[in-house]
Amino acid sequence: MAYTNIDDPSAYFQVALWTGDGNDNKQITNDGNSDLKPDLVWLKDRTQAESHAWFDSSRGASVRLQSNNTNAESTETATLKSFTTDGFTVGTSGSVNNGSNPDNYVAWQWKVNGGTTASNSDGSITSTVQANQDAGFSIITYTGNATNSTVGHGLGVQPSVIINKKRGATASWSVWHSALLGTQLLELNTTGATATVAAIWNSTVPTSSVFSIGTDGQTNSNNTTYVTYAFAEKQGYSKFGSYVGNGNANGSFVYLGFKPAWVMIKPATAVEQWVIIDGTRSPSNQAMKQLKADDSAVEYNGASVTNGIDILSNGFKVRTSRTEINTSGVKYIYMAFAEHPFVTSTGIPTTAR
Repeated sequence: MAYTNIDDPSAYFQVALWTGDGNDNKQITNDGNSDLKPDLVWLKDRTQAESHAWFDSSRGASVRLQSNNTNAESTETATLKSFTTDGFTVGTSGSVNNGSNPDNYVAWQWKVNGGTTASNSDGSITSTVQANQDAGFSIITYTGNATNSTVGHGLGVQPSVIINKKRGATASWSVWHSALLGTQLLELNTTGATATVAAIWNSTVPTSSVFSIGTDGQTNSNNTTYVTYAFAEKQGYSKFGSYVGNGNANGSFVYLGFKPAWVMIKPATAVEQWVIIDGTRSPSNQAMKQLKADDSAVEYNGASVTNGIDILSNGFKVRTSRTEINTSGVKYIYMAFAEHPFVTSTGIPTTAR
């Protein structure tokens, strides 16, 4: 078996940076090895306090959700306007294209199936699924029924992470992670530690075909629409795990099996924020520039190399005692996607920066 089946992670995940100019239909073009027409775009203003913005090709290019609040989805005609063959276009909204300052922006992008969906009847609720089993990512939409139910996810393997959001009404973002205990819950829009809410996931872990939902309105109100983002681990491309903090600048080394392009970290057992670090905003080995998924705040730029992580050819090493990513004795969960696999499918190792 090959070490990885994904020699070029840029075919499935890329990070784009741009500076606003205020012009309508501004094209943002990716610069990875592969062209990438994204199916999920997660945008953030780095310069000013603006909410995060999530757009996907299953719900439609102009339909926005915001991970730092509980708002229902909204149609935003001046924000993300279209997905293109190698990127996307934005409008004149200051949240994505303020030219008067000008502001700097980032977009994290995942490819699924070009917007093509299929009906899925694996669960007791029929879902609409856009899946890419090779990359381990699917976007699922469904309508709740307020009874204990299952929903098909289309990955063909057990997911490692599920992120769920009610679309038509206010509600927190529900997150299940395989490194949590059983069916514990985190919320992407809050700093809260893990909680056990039986009616969110119906006290049932996902299987290779379905995830479970209970009767809590956060995941299953009657006649209410939801969107779910499901991720499965793929060797050399994605990894979803945990580590325990030690509280000093010589922190944990986390083996991923690839050089990370993007990492999101959250303490599971403590109240603290969701930290996002990527190697595009921090192009040196010491990655210090941070945004928080639950916070509209501007980008935090660490004052020294002891404020973030070292990006390595096979993982990352924590280089800070900051509580967001390294409190002694606290368990942290992470999601990570690759810039390069540690070893290619032909057995060639990659190197650090």
